[in-house]
Amino acid sequence: MLLRYCVPLLFSFASILPLTYFFKTSEVATTADANSAARENKIQVALLLDTSGSMEGLLEQAKSQLWNILNTLARTEKDGEETAIEIALYEYGNPQKATQRNQINQLTPFTADMDLISEKLFALSTNGGEEYCGTIIKAALEELKWQSTDGMRMIYIAGNEPFTQGPVSYQTACNMASERDVVINTIFCGDYNAGIRQYWQAGAQCGSGEYLHINHNQETVYIQTPYDDEINKLNQKLNDTYIPYGQQGKAKKENQARQDLNANSYSSANFADRAAYKSSKKYKATEWDLVDAYESNPKVLSAPNNILADTLQALSVEQLEAHIREVAQRRSDIQQEIQRLNDQRVKYKKEQKTSAEESSLQESVIRSVRKQAKSKGYKIKE
Repeated sequence: MLLRYCVPLLFSFASILPLTYFFKTSEVATTADANSAARENKIQVALLLDTSGSMEGLLEQAKSQLWNILNTLARTEKDGEETAIEIALYEYGNPQKATQRNQINQLTPFTADMDLISEKLFALSTNGGEEYCGTIIKAALEELKWQSTDGMRMIYIAGNEPFTQGPVSYQTACNMASERDVVINTIFCGDYNAGIRQYWQAGAQCGSGEYLHINHNQETVYIQTPYDDEINKLNQKLNDTYIPYGQQGKAKKENQARQDLNANSYSSANFADRAAYKSSKKYKATEWDLVDAYESNPKVLSAPNNILADTLQALSVEQLEAHIREVAQRRSDIQQEIQRLNDQRVKYKKEQKTSAEESSLQESVIRSVRKQAKSKGYKIKE
């Protein structure tokens, strides 16, 4: 009899609390253990992109090669444990869009929301300005929340003006990076020797990273495979398994579809790269998708029913749980099939690889990630 009256009272009380309350106060032991391992194995990458007038090609490569780069990061593990990936994005050298002095603009702090990273990249445009490398590195080191535990912490800065410009010297920035165990990798957009003359190699050496140079005006080479179309069809089925909830749910799901379109605007092969990442364990939508949120913390269902679509509000908690489990299983099956096809796709691409890819943004970043991951005890699954 007491239970009969207490249960409704509990749900009535839950309905007046904000959703964030349940995330902050309900730690499940197994989830906490997994999150602890992920924090220790976290890979943090800050991308600092020159968006001055001559950098249209760099932005095109960043937009069109993002998912291929992320797929390499998605295959990293350490001591048999999965890694967590966070990306931060800055632009510099664009006076029209700068939000700080010295033409610096933080687009996103560290985030695991790669749809957001894609959205911000596709919103970028170029304009003539001043490129202060030491200053933007210092800003990223001071503003971002770098983890203090074991893990990989990397900065990639890309541009084509002298590395010595601006009020903060690159040596000062490098010293700050060293204190935080952050590696600075430099990407000069132009000739190898020109980058050396303009101190981009010196900046990488000072930052314990790699000096890379790319032909930023080279168009991205896409290798079509016999598996792309099937993967992209499965991607649509995968999207259907996302159940938006909360204040951001609808907008985030719409953005998911929008970034699909952005990826597909380059090629079906690029679209397949995005679908492959979405089928990996690294792609999570806990903040807006009820399936991921429930997996992270089942108490999310104690939140007010008005966070759900009308068709789900009429369901009891038990019915909603059953529905979520069914959708989660369907999602897992789709993801496994995409991963199976993508394994074959990766093998096919390796056989068809061309020399034109070697000087691209993606190949430069992937090579350096492989080298630096190995030095930190990480393994990239092939």
